[in-house]
Amino acid sequence: MFDPVHYGHLRFADEVQTALAPLEVRLVPASDPPHRGATRASAADRIAMLRLALAEFPALGIDTREIERPGKSYTVDTLASLRDEEPRRPLLLLVGADAFHGFPKWHRWHQLFELAHVVVVPRPGIDLEAGLPVTLADEWRARKTDDARVLRERTAGSIYIQPVAAHPISSTAIRAALNGSRGKPVEIAGLLPASVLAYIDSKQLYRHTPNAG
Repeated sequence: MFDPVHYGHLRFADEVQTALAPLEVRLVPASDPPHRGATRASAADRIAMLRLALAEFPALGIDTREIERPGKSYTVDTLASLRDEEPRRPLLLLVGADAFHGFPKWHRWHQLFELAHVVVVPRPGIDLEAGLPVTLADEWRARKTDDARVLRERTAGSIYIQPVAAHPISSTAIRAALNGSRGKPVEIAGLLPASVLAYIDSKQLYRHTPNAG
C-alpha cells in the first residue's frame, strides 16, 4: 500500500535487488487491497511519495498497473498481466514471511506459482516452515530451492529464501506518530526519506482532523 512508503520497504527491495542482481525490482502500490481497509493517502499522493523516495534508490522502479486497473488489487492478476507482456522472462514475487504464511487466503493463490517464482524474506520471530497450512506446506516441499540460478533458468515455479537485514518500521506506526505529534517530525526522522516527510508535511497527510472517524 505504501501508505506512506518508508525505509523498511525501500531497503527490503534494494537488498533483494543487490543480492539477486541482475534484477529489475518494481514497487507496485495497491489500489483496492482485498484484505485491508482503504488507504489514508490517495493513490496520487502515494505514487508521488514513491517517486520522491526512489531518488535515493535508483535501482528500483514503480509499476502503477494496480492503481490503473479497476476492481480489487489481486496479485495474481498483476502477475498475469506481467506474464502476458513478457511470456519468456522469469518473474519473481517478493514477499515477507508473514505474507507467505497467509498465501492460502489470497485470491487464486495456487496460480501464483504458475506465473512467478516466490522469493520469501524471513521476518524476526516467524518460523518460515513451522505452522504452514497443509496445502502451502505441500507447495513448500515441492518447490523450495537453495539454488538462485533456478530463478533465472526457469520462468516460474520455485520458492527461494532471501535473507535481508531486519528493518522494523511500519507505515501504521508512522501514521500514528504523525497523527499524535504534529510539529514534531524528529520522532519519525530517519524512518522514511526526508523528501517524503516534507511532502507529507506540505500536504498535511495523516494528520488528525476534528471530523475524522
